Amino acid sequence: MATNSIDLDAYFQRIGYTGPRTPTLETLRALHLAHPQAIAFENIDPFLRRPVRLDAESLQQKLVVERRGGYCFEQNTLFRHVLDTLGFHVTSYAARVLWQREEGAITARSHMLLCVALKEGEYLADVGFGGVTLTGPLLFRPNVEHPTPHERFRLLPVDDVMGVGFIVEVFTGDVWRRLYRFDRTPQFVQDYEISSWYLCTNPASHFLNTLMVACPRPGKRYALRNNELAMHPLSGPSERRTLTSVAELRATLEATFGIRLPDSPDLEPALERLVTAGNAETPAG
Repeated sequence: MATNSIDLDAYFQRIGYTGPRTPTLETLRALHLAHPQAIAFENIDPFLRRPVRLDAESLQQKLVVERRGGYCFEQNTLFRHVLDTLGFHVTSYAARVLWQREEGAITARSHMLLCVALKEGEYLADVGFGGVTLTGPLLFRPNVEHPTPHERFRLLPVDDVMGVGFIVEVFTGDVWRRLYRFDRTPQFVQDYEISSWYLCTNPASHFLNTLMVACPRPGKRYALRNNELAMHPLSGPSERRTLTSVAELRATLEATFGIRLPDSPDLEPALERLVTAGNAETPAG
């Protein structure tokens, strides 16, 4: 991947990172925690029927300069550019999302993740999986629980009708839940552009029909689905509330998730539709 357009100073300022710039495990862990806490997962552009661009210049402009967020292809492509620039050895993979899917479901390769080779071993890196985005890299060691600053994760080998690969699971709600499965076939930006285009144009895509925003914070995670806001602490019950006005929705996107909203004439009507639909579904009394 070309990296000559990545402004590391601007990126580090965006995520609040002031540490070493050496390609070490310590650096990778620090960046992997800082990035998702500063740059929220969000699909505002597909939701507004705006194109998603994956070239380095567009990603830096949107996620760094304009202080927006993005979905997996944007988040992990930018993160790979940063890691490449720092001298890390990175391979990109594609995954089939299994989160909240029935057992045995066969899904398309619609998620991007990274593998970083270090002297300590290979580590999975993924800063773009929505409400359960990793906040630390996972050592590529199957059948072992891996702690992160948030939940525990594990990597399970699998060999079935879909071939040989691995499933990533997270321990949440006192059970192990599947996130996605992948194999070790290297992917390139052209592969992701096709998947991203499909998710942004298919009328049935949930990225077009549902507003989804998420970010981790120390000791908790925030998630927004349309106008329903949830806060999930690492210990204790989740808290949920319905946002009942456009002003409240905008304030939550800006303050809770740290998103500088785009100056688009389509944004206000889209948020109004979410609030109106949500209020209509809420019973009176």
